[in-house]
Amino acid sequence: MVLQYLKRSADKNPYIFVSFVIAAIGPALVVGVPPIRKSMGYVSPARIPETYPLPRRARNPPSGYED
Repeated sequence: MVLQYLKRSADKNPYIFVSFVIAAIGPALVVGVPPIRKSMGYVSPARIPETYPLPRRARNPPSGYED
């Protein structure tokens, strides 16, 4: 029943059939790709800093019109 429907939709409406195939592959890739990457030796890059590092010294506020 389901196989007949898939064959008919692939014949009559191939664009809809292909979109459903691509949509079905997406969740499988979410589950399958990370273990494959890890087995191939992929290491995640270092995190990007979210703040600017402040110097470890006393902060001297400018006085007057200094640049």
